[in-house]
Amino acid sequence: MRVYAWLAASAALLAAGFALFWFWFASPSQPGINPNDAAQVALGQGIYSEHCARCHGVNLEGQPNWMERKSDGRLPAPPHDATGHTWHHPDQQLMLITKKGLSAVVPGYQSDMPAFESVLTDEQIAAVLAFIESHWPEDIQERQKAMTRAAS
Repeated sequence: MRVYAWLAASAALLAAGFALFWFWFASPSQPGINPNDAAQVALGQGIYSEHCARCHGVNLEGQPNWMERKSDGRLPAPPHDATGHTWHHPDQQLMLITKKGLSAVVPGYQSDMPAFESVLTDEQIAAVLAFIESHWPEDIQERQKAMTRAAS
């Protein structure tokens, strides 16, 4: 009987150790995006104003005719308010697009949007996204969070 108890305890400790290892060292860490965190939203607003507003608009309105290709074949910057499609993407994908550029999600896609990997930290990108998401109606926020949970 002691052998079974020892084996069970050993298996439990091994599983717990593996879980801790995975959590601390192997799992990809991503800062949380919380549109209800006033400090994160305020940080994001400043960063958005400096790095994003000139293309995506001071009021998140995007560029005119954002769904029509320009003469160079690229699309204008979309709005980030509820009228755009930003909320159709999970947080993980929004982080990746902002960090690495659209070609990280759609290989070969040509866009005027730069990658911000060498400009902003992950925490700053998360703050910008929190600022953007804070402007969406509650039902849109819930739908987008459901997509984010499903993608996890």
